[in-house]
Amino acid sequence: MTNIHFKNADAVRTISASDDFVHRCVVDTVLVTGIEPFDGETLNPSWEAVRAMDGRVVGGAQIVARQLPCVIGEVRQTLIGHIEAVDPVLVLCLGQAGGRCDVSIERVAINVVDARIPDNAGRQPVDEPVVAGGPVGYFSALPIKALVRALRAAGIPASVSQTAGTYNCNAIFYALLHYIATERPALRGGFVHVPYLPEMAAHHPGAPSLDVRTLIAAIEVMVATSLSTAQDVKYAAGATH
Repeated sequence: MTNIHFKNADAVRTISASDDFVHRCVVDTVLVTGIEPFDGETLNPSWEAVRAMDGRVVGGAQIVARQLPCVIGEVRQTLIGHIEAVDPVLVLCLGQAGGRCDVSIERVAINVVDARIPDNAGRQPVDEPVVAGGPVGYFSALPIKALVRALRAAGIPASVSQTAGTYNCNAIFYALLHYIATERPALRGGFVHVPYLPEMAAHHPGAPSLDVRTLIAAIEVMVATSLSTAQDVKYAAGATH
């Protein structure tokens, strides 16, 4: 048992509580999400890395891992439900981007779904909004340049990405930023794409990959950097085309 001291101008009182209770009381939470496998895959690198982080403490905050569906019509409300249940100070959403070679920090979410393939519910919306009547786009609410710099300093390949696509990942990203803009402007959050795992890339000859230990390390760096960075840095990470 651990004693907790509550102090104000009038009194000091002490209660006894379990260490688990104390841990929950004094540690902020960070919601980190991955996505279920889709498009015939049996794994999704985002979820394999994210689920390994559940319960860890990074930068003074406890990680809460949650899986999101690859169902475009459901994922927005699922994400919002997790945010409202967890009440985090930071939301870091990850998704799979087969063919990319590094950890890609997404800059902008756009209000359109144009699905090249059906989602896991068999639906394939084309040229539909993520949020009807919402703005055309939102910039990430993460310090994206600081994240890239910190990841590279840790020996993890990383870049700023200028597009999150027009599928489920962008729908998650836009839904998150719209929720922040309209409901919780103090909340920070954004989206990150990650490559295939090596065991997945083996079935996609020539495709790059990163192993799950590197992805876990990347999540730790991104969470710690996001929590400790109030203002993003000036760091060249744009694209020429």
